[in-house]
Amino acid sequence: MAGNNPSSSEYIRHHLQNLTFGNHPEHGWSMAHNAQEATDMGFWAIHLDTMGWSIGLGLIFLFVFRKVAKTATTGVPSGLQNFVELMVEFVDQSVRETFHGRSRLIAPLSLTIFCWIFLMNVMDLIPVDWLPGVAAKVGEMFGADPAHVFFKVVPSTDINATLGMSLSVFALIIFYSIRVKGLKGFVAELTLHPFNTPNKLAQIALIPVNFLLEFVTLIAKPISLALRLFGNMYAGELIFILISLVGIWQLPLHFPWAVFHILVITLQAFIFMMLTIVYLSMASEDH
Repeated sequence: MAGNNPSSSEYIRHHLQNLTFGNHPEHGWSMAHNAQEATDMGFWAIHLDTMGWSIGLGLIFLFVFRKVAKTATTGVPSGLQNFVELMVEFVDQSVRETFHGRSRLIAPLSLTIFCWIFLMNVMDLIPVDWLPGVAAKVGEMFGADPAHVFFKVVPSTDINATLGMSLSVFALIIFYSIRVKGLKGFVAELTLHPFNTPNKLAQIALIPVNFLLEFVTLIAKPISLALRLFGNMYAGELIFILISLVGIWQLPLHFPWAVFHILVITLQAFIFMMLTIVYLSMASEDH
């Protein structure tokens, strides 16, 4: 931001910029002072705010569920135990209805995905200026220019975070496909479908076409997972930022959008979880 009264475009750009640390071609290892410097860092850069919030929220999820597991009682349960049991039963039922293979990993993975993404998404309900304002004050205490202190608190609005999660799911898809079908079966699935014929020469001729179609279908899974979550959450955050520009009138506008956004953040976590279960179920089926 420039000065104490940034323009609307400067205000929006500031809130959409991540706190980036990386190896700049000219400045070496340093914090990025603007979007261009962050871009110049290329691959050797990390979004500290995304990593910090995503890891921190993941630890909160582990702490709460572990605490409930250790203190669970068969008597009158606490409100927190009721909530955790409800979440576990909901995810377990979803897995039983959707996953057709046998794996001890799928249910815990699905529970982790749903709760972790929900916690990351729910950060979008915090007013956009609160935590970045605190970060700017802390940075100023250490001699940093507040205009160069960027702080995004919603990890799922960072394409790097959503793509990282989707690539992890993609790795599991490949693992289960090879584990269940074998390497030969996995390669055959990519090259002998969807067009199949008993004529050997025709089948060989169709291998490039089959591979192209199946490869596009396979690679579209992680890309669609990442872009769907990122796009919905990024758009929601942008609307909150635009609402904050109207000044004193932002509260009457902020509340109804926040209520509606509760449905969005829950639905996006649920969709990511369900598609993960579906994709892993498909990978575990031997045709």
